[in-house]
Amino acid sequence: MLDARAVCEWVIVIPVKGTAGSKSRLGASARLAMAIALDTVSAALGVGRVIVVTSERAAPEFAALGASVVQDPGAGGLDGAVAAGVAAARDAPVAVLLGDLPALTSAELAAALAAAARHPRAFVPDAEGVGTSLITALAGSHHRPAFGGESRVAHRSAGYVELPVARDSGLRRDVDTVEQLGAIPLERLGARTRAALGEA
Repeated sequence: MLDARAVCEWVIVIPVKGTAGSKSRLGASARLAMAIALDTVSAALGVGRVIVVTSERAAPEFAALGASVVQDPGAGGLDGAVAAGVAAARDAPVAVLLGDLPALTSAELAAALAAAARHPRAFVPDAEGVGTSLITALAGSHHRPAFGGESRVAHRSAGYVELPVARDSGLRRDVDTVEQLGAIPLERLGARTRAALGEA
């Protein structure tokens, strides 16, 4: 496995809504939404230090995995949560990862971060090629997050370099809808997500 830590010590910030309304478009139960987030955080913990920005209610589950937890400020939406996590990371190289990547593996994330270390700012688009699943910035390069809508174009315009990650990588398979979740082979999903689906 390619180790991103051989290149630089990344801090991985993961915003997770952590409320009863999480994943409303997916129509997911609170248990399934949390399972997806926990699988994502578990994969990230295999690569580097993780800061989860979430609600007070959800915080204990992420802390139990070994992640640091920052209170979601509530204001500013996703970009506001990202800003809180980036601030907590201080002067380290920071990767901001979406929390809805149930097929992500540590190896996939490590490979992307090793490639990202060659650029002041970089990003990975989602599988549809419209949104963004990961943005990175080396120490001294400030983040300019533009999540939501056509964020692939927005991040390019903000000076992020697009990384060549395969479309079927778990790093690009963010899940917002039933169709997106159903398109991922069951065996590719994290253990918690599979268990939650089995109980649905």
